Amino acid sequence: MNELEKIKEILFNKNGIVTASDVTGAGIPRRCLADMVQIGLLHKAARGIYISNDAWEDELYFFQYRYTRGVYSHETALYLHRYSDRTPAVYTMTFPSGYNVRSIRKDAIIVRHTEKKYYEIGIAEILTMAGNPLRVYDIERTLCDIVQTKSRCDAQIVAPAMKQYALSKEKNIPKLMSYAAALRVENRVRGFMEVLL
Repeated sequence: MNELEKIKEILFNKNGIVTASDVTGAGIPRRCLADMVQIGLLHKAARGIYISNDAWEDELYFFQYRYTRGVYSHETALYLHRYSDRTPAVYTMTFPSGYNVRSIRKDAIIVRHTEKKYYEIGIAEILTMAGNPLRVYDIERTLCDIVQTKSRCDAQIVAPAMKQYALSKEKNIPKLMSYAAALRVENRVRGFMEVLL
């Protein structure tokens, strides 16, 4: 199998997206990507990310690739879990405390920080509409996060999300309350749940 065929195989397996690290990992020289761009088989979507001409430009996935320590959270996570019909104008990502976010702010991403001991709580994977994997906080963690920041968060988002969760067949109240206790928002979350359940 030649280098072009290897790249085409990666594109096939990754929904028409290939990254510089994909080709390096496959033992293919990175110059092959530039060659494929030059002859019109690929185009560069973002730094280190190339897509075939018929692939969907998946901005959420591109940001995830560039900022691997980021986890989609808050309003963005609500949208990804289908707990909000508001498409975020700007995406929100949470990073562990101490992570350098200077370059991230240039991409108009809302940056949140959390202590390292809380960072891992509730990390899940969800697929974008284009079928690409994203790291996102699960719905229980997301509800705790939006309650914690509700003074800055639109109240028209928090109450409907809590109501939708209370009505959901997939709700996991013990998990939600465990997260709420760990993140120190137990009283606020309990207040919502007592009214809704």
